[in-house]
Amino acid sequence: MNTCIGRLALACLFLPTLAAAGDARLRLPDFRGIEDKATESVNISLNPWLLNTLAAFMDEKDADEAATRKLLSGIKSIDVRSYQFADDFAYAAADITAVRQQLAAPGWSRVMQVHDAKKNEDVDMYLLVENEHTRGFALIASEPREFTIINIVGSINVEDLKRLEGHLHLPKFTVAQSHLML
Repeated sequence: MNTCIGRLALACLFLPTLAAAGDARLRLPDFRGIEDKATESVNISLNPWLLNTLAAFMDEKDADEAATRKLLSGIKSIDVRSYQFADDFAYAAADITAVRQQLAAPGWSRVMQVHDAKKNEDVDMYLLVENEHTRGFALIASEPREFTIINIVGSINVEDLKRLEGHLHLPKFTVAQSHLML
């Protein structure tokens, strides 16, 4: 009986941590309807099991892969949606706005925003920070013929995103005004 109570008490201690990590996961619209319109698309959804499986195949003797494996150990999930179109505004801007609105929730902080009214381009980067630890990352980039949404749940440094880009084949883009390169 005491063991059961001890386990229950331990589980209760972790509930706030699990709830906080859940808040970092964005609810992404179902973009299946626009995939047929896209000239290029990237759809990545990695849960903890898939991330652990990916890490298991990395060579611990290779310094870069060992560092990436350590990085993946702090990540709970990765979601990437990126679409390019032949025509302007082939996607519903309301879907992108709905994702941006989620980032107004407590704990999320915008760390970068680039807006180019002439080109109708927007890039926003957010971090969810709790107790001085990063718990989530979100990047939303939109322009008339493409958009990208990246949501990472877990502990990650912005500097480590470049490392993930190479191993997970995340979409590349440059924002010259902010000197941000993913």
